[in-house]
Amino acid sequence: MKTATKPKLIQELVPAACCAPLAKPSITDDEAGMTAKLFKALSDPHRVRIVNLLANAPEPLCVCDITEVVDLKQPTVSFHLKKLVASGLIHREQRGVWGYYSLSRNALRRLARTFEPKGASK
Repeated sequence: MKTATKPKLIQELVPAACCAPLAKPSITDDEAGMTAKLFKALSDPHRVRIVNLLANAPEPLCVCDITEVVDLKQPTVSFHLKKLVASGLIHREQRGVWGYYSLSRNALRRLARTFEPKGASK
């Protein structure tokens, strides 16, 4: 008798040191590099639309659903999703032959902290 297996979650983690506030007197090369990686992932309008779509989705979305909404071909959507997963902004979960994607709320919080004004409370 086969037992059901949980879907496999695939993601690349962004280090906790990511996204030091830009108003901080000084940031390290590593902090600057990780912050730039996140900004680069969001530098494409299609990726911003995908993040927006996932931010408003009540549950993970299949790549086929994302393709429909952003009106791009599946290989192009997969390319953008791969970049967003690598940046740590979204999670990918494999369910059979399809990938399902969800937003990483923790990554967005770290990104938001980037814009905290100098002396803001934590």
